[in-house]
Amino acid sequence: MANTSSRTLQLLSLLQTHRYWPGGELAHRLGVSVRTLRRDVDRLRELGYPVQAHRGVDGGYQLSPGAVLPPLVVDDEEAVALAVGLQAAAQGAVAGIAEASIRAFAKVVQVMPARLRHRVDALRAVTVPAVWGGGGPTVEAAVLTTVAQTCRDTERLRFGYTARGGERTDRYVEPHRLVSLGRRWYLVGYDLDRQDWRSFRLDRLADPRGTGARFRPRALPAEDAAAFVRAGIENIPGPYQVEVLVHAPAARVRTEFDRWGTVEEVDPDRCRLRMSTDNLDWPVMMLGALGAEFEVVSPPALASQIREWAERFHRATAVEHPAPGDTTGQDPTAPD
Repeated sequence: MANTSSRTLQLLSLLQTHRYWPGGELAHRLGVSVRTLRRDVDRLRELGYPVQAHRGVDGGYQLSPGAVLPPLVVDDEEAVALAVGLQAAAQGAVAGIAEASIRAFAKVVQVMPARLRHRVDALRAVTVPAVWGGGGPTVEAAVLTTVAQTCRDTERLRFGYTARGGERTDRYVEPHRLVSLGRRWYLVGYDLDRQDWRSFRLDRLADPRGTGARFRPRALPAEDAAAFVRAGIENIPGPYQVEVLVHAPAARVRTEFDRWGTVEEVDPDRCRLRMSTDNLDWPVMMLGALGAEFEVVSPPALASQIREWAERFHRATAVEHPAPGDTTGQDPTAPD
């Protein structure tokens, strides 16, 4: 049975490697007869893998798309690449999939051998993430995976936490969800010592460890975890409270800003954007990329920042460069 199981996994790996395998060649690679190969293929089909057979002299097998995604078999190099790619997506390299990426990353790391984890850590240590605006505060991958796993397993969690004012406390929490919002990661959970729901910034969280104690999930007093975090952020006065009148439909602006602020419709062609930020470069960059006219309501510092950017861009385009082959103004005695 063990030999059959390992051979079935090997067959699956081969089918995932090439689009099409001739039956004779596939049987030879596995060291079995064509009849045994047919039985192994039937076993994969029973497990939900859509293996398509082509009959005839040149007949063979291929793995075709199915109704659901079955488990995949990856080699060492593919596993490392998958983990590194998921970490990059979790840190915001690809908008909209950060939370799904960290859930997938937690699953991969859980079954990854220590030798491969070391390779992932080494590759991450020498890789600079390419995130617009410098990204948010960095969060260790070990912190993300530990917290994600306790959320998934409904396991109580202990960690140290540094509040906004610098006070450090020990927390005992029933973790609910991880939320990626405004270039930061947050944990939403029920604080057992304070008997209330809280959100915690992961970059302020230290030494998270699961306790092994399971719990029955509680009802979150909000529409969802992201709404809970957003409501908490709005109650904290940030360095800049941005308000902008955007000359574009609210639905369009929400697709770009919904994770970082609130959008209210003024009329079918205009909307009001509000957001809290500690860095004015971020709203300037996002508003510029939106490609719509807008008016700054507040703060005055945002208007100044936009003028500074505009002047810098104007200077960049005002520099005259000589046309190719134009030697006007060059010193004929200067070396080439």
